[in-house]
Amino acid sequence: MVLLAACQSTQGLSPAERARNAPPSADARAKGVDGLLVGHRLMEAQEFDLALRAYLRAAAEQGMTADVLSAIGSANLRLGRLGQAETLLRQAIKADPSSVPAHNNLGVVLMERGNLGEARAVFQQAYALDSGGSDSIRENLRLAIARSTAAVYDEGAQNHNFTLVRRDQGQYVLLSQL
Repeated sequence: MVLLAACQSTQGLSPAERARNAPPSADARAKGVDGLLVGHRLMEAQEFDLALRAYLRAAAEQGMTADVLSAIGSANLRLGRLGQAETLLRQAIKADPSSVPAHNNLGVVLMERGNLGEARAVFQQAYALDSGGSDSIRENLRLAIARSTAAVYDEGAQNHNFTLVRRDQGQYVLLSQL
């Protein structure tokens, strides 16, 4: 008889105990945390893949707004996907021409891709929209100006072969092949 009682099913916990130990139910009416905010925090933590996922969730919830396009483009920039980043950032600027972060990040993409002249123009526009308030945009503009100026001088030097020729006593002539 004792053995039979041990094999008898007692169904585990009582209904009251099961209810007390159950996980809390999710409230389907509650709003989750904004995907843009989560993405921005993940970008600060240098979790770019996760940030991109959060931005894509924000796109599903809010639509492809200028802020969402700019955020997705920025995440792609940090992941090294320059072509995708450029396309998205151009769309963000088209949606909101006054978006300073989109202009700045597009300038960074263009610098990385070697389009120095266009990058310089985009940084100038970002600097003007920001009224010169951001040190990072000012530094990006300074770097773009320096690189584009250096590129002009470097290209000129590479296209010409110069030769120094001695003529008379103490006279030298610089000859080039054009």
